[in-house]
Amino acid sequence: MKEIVVISGKGGTGKTSISASFAMLGGTDLVVADCDVDAADMHLLLKPDFNISEDFYSGQLAVIDSGKCTDCGKCAAVCRFNAISVVDGNFTVNPIKCEGCGYCARICPVEAISNIQPKAGQWYVSKIKNGSTMVHARLGIGADNSGKLVAKVKNEARLVAAEHNKEMILVDGAPGIGCPVVSSLSGAALVVLVTEPTVSGFHDLRRVYQLVKKFKIKAACIINKHDLNLDVTKQIHDFVKEEGILQLSNLPYSPSFTRAMIQGQAIVEYDDAEIKASLVDSWEKILKSLNQKI
Repeated sequence: MKEIVVISGKGGTGKTSISASFAMLGGTDLVVADCDVDAADMHLLLKPDFNISEDFYSGQLAVIDSGKCTDCGKCAAVCRFNAISVVDGNFTVNPIKCEGCGYCARICPVEAISNIQPKAGQWYVSKIKNGSTMVHARLGIGADNSGKLVAKVKNEARLVAAEHNKEMILVDGAPGIGCPVVSSLSGAALVVLVTEPTVSGFHDLRRVYQLVKKFKIKAACIINKHDLNLDVTKQIHDFVKEEGILQLSNLPYSPSFTRAMIQGQAIVEYDDAEIKASLVDSWEKILKSLNQKI
């Protein structure tokens, strides 16, 4: 089973639009996993049916039993996150501020405080509009442990792929280099780096590639909106060549990306022959690269 992970060093590069296009091109030969759980939006393009839905519990949250509480205030005094305050006459924990460290429970003289595992989000298994299966999730507002939710999505995608004898998993990872990205990269056979020719885009491409390099994963690159700054595009080409990264394609700037998103379509479904041809060619290069790797 081979995992293709699409990531970017920064948001706004067109990563999810390109991931959705690869999902449409791959069809029922693969399982799709949306691991951008902090800002999940791939469902807007792939139209999942949310057939299976389960709650995700993770982390720790302090809860005060008002029946036992003697209002001594020691918990509020020691909470360095200012998560405990008096609401309607009772000491109450703010779930957004609480970090679940457990110190308030240790300091409470009457053991009125306990830690629970709160609901941190939901994960889903869906059929999408081309008939393939997508595993995706949504992290709750203010919830942490997005890396663990990404791991849950990936594990479920692997189970679905094994159950249905699928040889590929396509993962839309989160932007940046944080915990969700690290979790997305686990087990990857190929990482597709989506970038843009801006100073910040090139900087973040180099930064995220250092992470990929540490995992010793083969990498490929797509430069989106390459014609906006040809000087930076050349710098990216030189970097890609120097690092031995597979250059997949240069996509021109086009309003079609936005128009396709407004209509809830992947760009390969929209009437832009040039970009569609480039992405089809990129997908064929990805498949060829994976076959060479076996």
